[in-house]
Amino acid sequence: MKNKFKILPHTADVRMLVLGNSFKDLFLNALLGMEEVMGPIKTSKETNWRKFKIESLDSIALLIDFLSEILYLTQTNKEIYNQLEIKELKENSIEGRVKGVKIEGFFKDVKGVTYHEAYVQQKSDDKWEAMIIFDL
Repeated sequence: MKNKFKILPHTADVRMLVLGNSFKDLFLNALLGMEEVMGPIKTSKETNWRKFKIESLDSIALLIDFLSEILYLTQTNKEIYNQLEIKELKENSIEGRVKGVKIEGFFKDVKGVTYHEAYVQQKSDDKWEAMIIFDL
């Protein structure tokens, strides 16, 4: 898939349409989109893998909770994550790990991932999309 995400205009925040060939793709593409929004400053060669396990009410909550957990890891560890290994993925749970590199900071401070206007939809067998808004 050529376009993995699109950053759309939104007052004061960043609105993103995430595209994927599968439900699993949405998580990686949303992760890459959040990295793009944050704009890491000076990455190093030092890498770390961080495990996560998340359970939520539904697929929308799961994607938002996943991004919120990665945002927490980013802020706590001063790392940016751009590789994702999923061990298990269901409609309301995900388990895996992300690979991050150390950074000095970000061009944009993402404060959170909101439920406002959020959705996850399967458009066809191989077309998925999600809408996410990042609070800046």
